[in-house]
Amino acid sequence: MKYGLAIFPTDYAIRPDEVAREAEQRGFESIFFPEHTHIPTSRRSPYPRGGDLPPEYYHTIDPFVALTMAAAATKNLKLATGICLVIERDPIVLAKEVASVDLASNGRFIFGIGGGWNAEEMENHGTNFKTRWKRLRESIEAMKALWTKDEASYQGELVRFEPAWCWPKPVQKPHPPILLGSHGPRALQRVVRYCDGWLPNCGRGGDLPAEITELRRCAEQVGRDPRTISITAFAAPLDPRAIESYEKAGVERSVFFLPPEGRDKVMPVLERCAKMI
Repeated sequence: MKYGLAIFPTDYAIRPDEVAREAEQRGFESIFFPEHTHIPTSRRSPYPRGGDLPPEYYHTIDPFVALTMAAAATKNLKLATGICLVIERDPIVLAKEVASVDLASNGRFIFGIGGGWNAEEMENHGTNFKTRWKRLRESIEAMKALWTKDEASYQGELVRFEPAWCWPKPVQKPHPPILLGSHGPRALQRVVRYCDGWLPNCGRGGDLPAEITELRRCAEQVGRDPRTISITAFAAPLDPRAIESYEKAGVERSVFFLPPEGRDKVMPVLERCAKMI
């Protein structure tokens, strides 16, 4: 089992480079940074966990800036988005950002992605909530072309561009691992179709071992080796018994969340997480 940490990199929290350095020193394998570009004040989309939306959702700094800071402060720590809202970003620019962080970190980037839940947030970026999954798939397919071909083009319904040159290419070949953070039968099918791994959020409940069994069935059904799909338990509980059950089910990485606060509040939680290693 590999162990990682996740934290909203806010403008009032411990610095990304500082928390990354502390994580690496204590033996963590990875660190994940979530993102939201902004939160419309209309608040039409309800917070998935219920209640008021925590302020960290509209105080995050850009994850690629945070990851670059973390890369400069560490040597071996894996650096991940958890998750990147691909459907709110231009795929050509995003392909360059991913490749640039992978280059700057000497091949340590993990690309956690998702479709998002805030309809009005993505509408501000020109994305229709109903077609967000098609846009996400086409964006990923387009980025794969940019990462792997000297002259790349893509012609989808929502994403398209003529032959183009785009460097740098990622250090990891053919590209950094792509992990999808989503739930449900269609989510598992998407993982099998165009991702390298699944990033289920354990904080949302459900039977993770049963879902992993279903994921493997979906892979076998289309002729894909289930062993080519990694599984990362995101927002994993600080419960040794739960982690043991995840490991038996095939989870390769457990990621614990830190509070988006200053060093005085983060470090005690980080130390408790370190005891799980």
